[in-house]
Amino acid sequence: MMQPTAIVYFLTLCGFLSAATVNVTFNNLQELLSTALNDIENVDVNLNTLELIKKAGYPAEAHVVLTEDGYLLTIHRIPGAKNSPPVLVQHGILCSSADWVVIGKQRALAFILADQGYDVWLSNFRGNTYSKAHISLSPSDPKFWDFSFDEMGTYDLPAIISYITNLTSEPLHTYIGHSMGTTTFYVMAIKRPEVAKMVRVMISLAPVAFVRNLRSVAQIFLPFKNSIEAILYSLGVHDFIPLDGVFRNIARMGCNVNFFTKQICSTIIFLICGFDEEQLNDTLLPVILAHFPSSTSTKTLIHYGQEMISGKFCAYDYGREKNMQMYNATIPPDYDLSRITVPIALIYAYNDLLATEKDVKILRDLLTNIVDDYRLPSLKFNHIDYMWAQDARTLVYEKILEIMKKKVN
Repeated sequence: MMQPTAIVYFLTLCGFLSAATVNVTFNNLQELLSTALNDIENVDVNLNTLELIKKAGYPAEAHVVLTEDGYLLTIHRIPGAKNSPPVLVQHGILCSSADWVVIGKQRALAFILADQGYDVWLSNFRGNTYSKAHISLSPSDPKFWDFSFDEMGTYDLPAIISYITNLTSEPLHTYIGHSMGTTTFYVMAIKRPEVAKMVRVMISLAPVAFVRNLRSVAQIFLPFKNSIEAILYSLGVHDFIPLDGVFRNIARMGCNVNFFTKQICSTIIFLICGFDEEQLNDTLLPVILAHFPSSTSTKTLIHYGQEMISGKFCAYDYGREKNMQMYNATIPPDYDLSRITVPIALIYAYNDLLATEKDVKILRDLLTNIVDDYRLPSLKFNHIDYMWAQDARTLVYEKILEIMKKKVN
């Protein structure tokens, strides 16, 4: 995790803080913010995934899954009746299981699936707030954070899917992935086909394999990728945006002050994901930002950055010398999407700046078993609307249920 003093000096270097503010300790700032947060009326801000599920009136369980390389992943479950078909919902980058329940009963995807009689599983990738444990490594050790979405697809998903299918004695009825939850599934289906066979159908929400046509403000940083990477690693930033810390509390308090600050927070989100003011309930911002962003490795962000520049869907690029050690080639190998045999449904949106139509088309042309190809009718629907849109149920969840019943039952 990035040390508080490193954060202060980094922000000072970038011009965000004056030299005089360096004397302000993060411990004092954390204490001040925590006091202010006690005044927030929305109690959901302080609830974790299990507590949010129970508050909505559903049973909730937490399970710990061990990966082959030693990570301990906490996954959450809304258990169904006996022999209920198991469904796995996988979050995207900087997200967690909480993002599928925060908008509440009859609106959040997890609850809608539970109401339909499914055994609902919400997983958490290594490094996020619910999965910061390892059998021998501490999150304070840079080695803990030496992973990207490749390791999540190679180790995390196989461990999670195997755990669910072994426990329930049922194949996975449906895998629903959002954003990086689709990237990792494609990696798994290519590298671990024996596990992919346990999945009857995969639904890709905002599919991300290629990112060459990204339209987000994130593109601004591409020319400086190498410099940013060097600065972050020199400052010890292996854990990108840790949830448990000052950044979360600034977001939670700052976005809850008044209409103006809420507009600032929502605009930042829209610049990255696409503008859709009508669908974002700003009264939920403090609750959303109590859980988002969750942490991931800096290496994961760098891996996506490499693909934005190369235009390829390929393994992590370590540089010519280490690539030879890792891959026996000077460049990282492409992921061969034609090898995926799992039936896949694609759901995407015109206004998604991160999973653009052009990039989805490149992916579509390489997949060999597409069972549904659906562009959402809303011209404003963006990357985060899959989780938090006020009309997500009618805009996308009903389509998900239709695919699940038509393609699997």
